[in-house]
Amino acid sequence: MTAKKLTIEVPKEVTPTRLDRFLATTDLDLSRSQIQQLIREKRILIPGKGVKPAFILIGGETIHIEIPEAERPRLTPENIPLNIVFEDEFLVVVDKPPGMVVHPARGHFTGTLVHALLGHCKSLPDCCGEMRPGVVHRLDKDTSGLIIFAKSELAHRRLAKALAERKIKREYVGIVWGKMPQSSGTIEGDIGHNPKDHKKMAVVERGRPARTDYSVVKDFHFLSLVDFRLHTGRTHQIRVHTSHIGRPIFGDPEYGGREERIGGFAPEFRQTAVRLLKMLDRQALHARRLSFAHPMTSEEITVEATLPEDIAGVIREVE
Repeated sequence: MTAKKLTIEVPKEVTPTRLDRFLATTDLDLSRSQIQQLIREKRILIPGKGVKPAFILIGGETIHIEIPEAERPRLTPENIPLNIVFEDEFLVVVDKPPGMVVHPARGHFTGTLVHALLGHCKSLPDCCGEMRPGVVHRLDKDTSGLIIFAKSELAHRRLAKALAERKIKREYVGIVWGKMPQSSGTIEGDIGHNPKDHKKMAVVERGRPARTDYSVVKDFHFLSLVDFRLHTGRTHQIRVHTSHIGRPIFGDPEYGGREERIGGFAPEFRQTAVRLLKMLDRQALHARRLSFAHPMTSEEITVEATLPEDIAGVIREVE
């Protein structure tokens, strides 16, 4: 059995924490118990140190990891309803509902959008990985809206190239807390893993460059409806950027968009905010429009998706 070898550099500014707890917040795709087992098997090592699961990291350590290759479950088609907004023999664009994971990953080996599309298309190109057939780009589990899948390897290569060259125009609509700094503008800030919580992203030094344009659609008493356009496609980009400027996406449980925002509001708004949060158990963010050149014909394609009912319901309540 082959093994995957990795090296992780612990940020110097990390808060002192247990080795197993730190690794559980990274992208290893392993549970904490699995990490502890690898430590006991001496597959996780820090040069010059004898490590145990409770070993305390203080920052600056280099962690060497060896992960035995495990058998992955086979992908099988599933009969899951899809909201398809465009399809031909080369690609399909789906309006993904909130709560659906795009492709299989730890804890989500059934019921994903990939499983649903395999049930619809029968086959998808595996050029982008065994567990991610046809995937051109991704959406967070609780972000709804438009996503492209390729149905051939050539279509996938051309769409991936267009995405890398920023020729696919991706527009979102979201609700943020408070009012944006201007009616329209740009948020720029390099994005990388949050040194205090590796499962989250943050604006950090030496992160990957990220740029988000925004335009305010409408201001309400303590919320705003905002259009966003991505120039880059970093993980959680819109959620991180809006949180960074103090205007997190309404309902976002990971980036400060829930009850923690209510304390500073006037009493007459607090009850309304609590009631609206009960209507929405996720971030109020929706991928509403995609514009791109067809990978085979070069025809310009623009597709749009209407707001899902949970976000639309919040807007009706505050208008």
